[in-house]
Amino acid sequence: MGAAQTAQAASETPPVPGPMKLLVVAVGARMPGWIDEAFDEYTKRMPRSLKTELIEIRPESRTGGKSAEQLLAGEAARIGRAVPRGAFVVALDEHGREFTSAGLARWLDERRRDGRDLAFLIGGADGLAPEAKRGAGTTLRLSAMTLPHGLARVVLAEQLYRAASILENHPYHRG
Repeated sequence: MGAAQTAQAASETPPVPGPMKLLVVAVGARMPGWIDEAFDEYTKRMPRSLKTELIEIRPESRTGGKSAEQLLAGEAARIGRAVPRGAFVVALDEHGREFTSAGLARWLDERRRDGRDLAFLIGGADGLAPEAKRGAGTTLRLSAMTLPHGLARVVLAEQLYRAASILENHPYHRG
């Protein structure tokens, strides 16, 4: 095989996905123990190539007469500082794109091939500020129903684990 053919064959071979971090950037602190335990259970099961971390964002104080817009803006600023430069941002929102578990696995594999870490944003009691959603590369919906933000952490962690198990041909997902 000549040099031109070798170069062409190399360009046609999909890149081997490398390790990436999955960051869950969530407004809210001091969640009930069952939320922390469930989130931790799924994240410790994740393969090393998809290390998952939780970054908790202190919510704005609901005292002092601030408007909802002011509260969201304060939280958005904290979220922005917590997201690492270069990460692909995914805002969780009720109007976002909805995946099946297999669809999420395919999407996650595509992102993994991009070589960028992912930052999943979960808003607090009032959701995410419009500017946080606008700055996202995509918007994801976990359910057509409204979920408490603590439970959204657990559902997201479980679905990320399920997607990883699909990619790794692990028997956890039997769909």
